[in-house]
Amino acid sequence: MKNKIRVAITGLGSRGYDTYATIIKKFSDDMVITAVADPRKGRIEKFKKEFDIPAENCFSSSEELLSKERLADVLLICTLDKQHYKETMAALNIGYDILLEKPISTSPKECFEIAETANRLGRKIVVCHVLRYTVFYQKIKEIISSGQIGDVASIQAIERVCFWHQAHSFVRGNWRNSNTSSSMILQKCCHDMDIYLWLAGKKCKSVSSFGSLFYFRKENSPEGASERCTNKCSEFGTCVYNPYKFYGDMIKRGDFGWPVNVVTQEFTLEALNKALEEGPYGKCVFNNDNNVVDHQVVNLNLEDGATIGFTMSAFTSRPGRTMLIMGIKGNIEASMEENIINVEIFGKPAEVIDVKKLTDDFFGHGGGDGRMISSLIKYIRTGEVAPGITTIDRSVESHYVAMAAEKSRTEGGKVVDMKEYIKEISL
Repeated sequence: MKNKIRVAITGLGSRGYDTYATIIKKFSDDMVITAVADPRKGRIEKFKKEFDIPAENCFSSSEELLSKERLADVLLICTLDKQHYKETMAALNIGYDILLEKPISTSPKECFEIAETANRLGRKIVVCHVLRYTVFYQKIKEIISSGQIGDVASIQAIERVCFWHQAHSFVRGNWRNSNTSSSMILQKCCHDMDIYLWLAGKKCKSVSSFGSLFYFRKENSPEGASERCTNKCSEFGTCVYNPYKFYGDMIKRGDFGWPVNVVTQEFTLEALNKALEEGPYGKCVFNNDNNVVDHQVVNLNLEDGATIGFTMSAFTSRPGRTMLIMGIKGNIEASMEENIINVEIFGKPAEVIDVKKLTDDFFGHGGGDGRMISSLIKYIRTGEVAPGITTIDRSVESHYVAMAAEKSRTEGGKVVDMKEYIKEISL
């Protein structure tokens, strides 16, 4: 019988606990969780009981866990963005292989150092670019690689963040302020920078970007609005960002998943109201300390002259990703939300591919979360890089592009040459 891969997790939030730990249960023949760290005592106690973790392997911080000798084969780092560098470097030096939530780091120099250290020590790092593992994107990559649409000349892509997701994560949530987390284009869209460069199969030569915090600002707050959402506000009964209604409706219909499970772990209206009165999710979306953009466009000029145009916007009624991939022989038009891929070869009838007929597993980023864990198991056991897996060297490339895009945006749309940018950060 093969030995199970021992896993430690630091950060028991939506990703560490609700997603990855839940998925690891499904792979119990291959993986076992042996240690965990999180500053929230209640969260630790719940996890300890559910996964039968020894008390001596439950820690109140990453620092405490990483002060011990190696307690597992793989460390899942699911903490806040600005903690990643310190934790990853410590884990590499202890001898862990790592599954690292994106972003790798909020600093390009730190990304470079992490990649260099992993390569020097011979450690494996898999960054959670989970979209690569979905049947949806794997199928699109297969079509492009087959040569059906010819060489890719241009990609137009849109990420619809959705108004309530923006409010939850990027106005009220952990990623609302780049000073304490990271830029929107890095946190939310390094997925997209990675996936479209992968689909194109080309490297980025230069990048430019524009965007702003257009709407979620104090000057747009309604009459009577204060720091917290209250019934004294003139728009309390009709505001689509009213957290009491949005999260309350989830509880009323028995939906206790994301995002209400981030706000409270006790699913009653009384507990929700208390969490909103005391925590960040009860704050007015127009009177907060958020500073990340709510819309942004990024233009990528690739090495052979092909281009990628990417738009991210909060102002959509539903979430999802759509794209038009234009090759010299045909094009692909696809919607991740609908799981439909339209392939049109010039001069021939269109082919419609319904991804729902190819798989029924869409849990977690269209099924990407589970397939990533499955690929990780194979990678750790054999060293074989499964389709979709990104080495740390490939992962830092998309991070560099996202960071260069943010540099361009903050400098008025200035074109950033990628070779010069990477040369500068590697000095």
